[in-house]
Amino acid sequence: MAATNSWTHEIVSSVAAPRLFFAAVMDWHTLAPKLTPKVVASAHVVISDGHASSVREMHFTKQMPFSCMKERLDFVDVEKFESKSTLIEGAGIGTWIKTASTDIKVEPTAEGCVVKVQWACELMPGVEANDDQLNSAKHSLTRIFKTAEEYLIANPEAYSKPI
Repeated sequence: MAATNSWTHEIVSSVAAPRLFFAAVMDWHTLAPKLTPKVVASAHVVISDGHASSVREMHFTKQMPFSCMKERLDFVDVEKFESKSTLIEGAGIGTWIKTASTDIKVEPTAEGCVVKVQWACELMPGVEANDDQLNSAKHSLTRIFKTAEEYLIANPEAYSKPI
């Protein structure tokens, strides 16, 4: 039987929830290659329009332990700043991960917002949990939001209106 591993994580930001949600979740496929070119070589929507039921693909440089990944956006609520996605290819799928999903909710606060993340994966049969790999996933997600935050602080007009 395959093991399930999960974690929850909160990321505090001084940026308003709508701006961070649209930059780091809805439009990350556009921003990532521009903001992190040493890590993300290219990214784009391969199916649909970037909202629910869309599939996004990212290609990575040699900085990452895998060359690409595809994720399906299963649910998006742009008014509540929530999304749910499933990793469908690459990034360990078929190697050590059977399935992986990420639920993100960006909640407004008086100082900006807090990003609440729930991540879960089902490991392939016979694979033992590896804390380094699980912590790497958490660290990567944190870097996405912190990179978007830095960009938004430096560019106060960016994502000031929903995409």
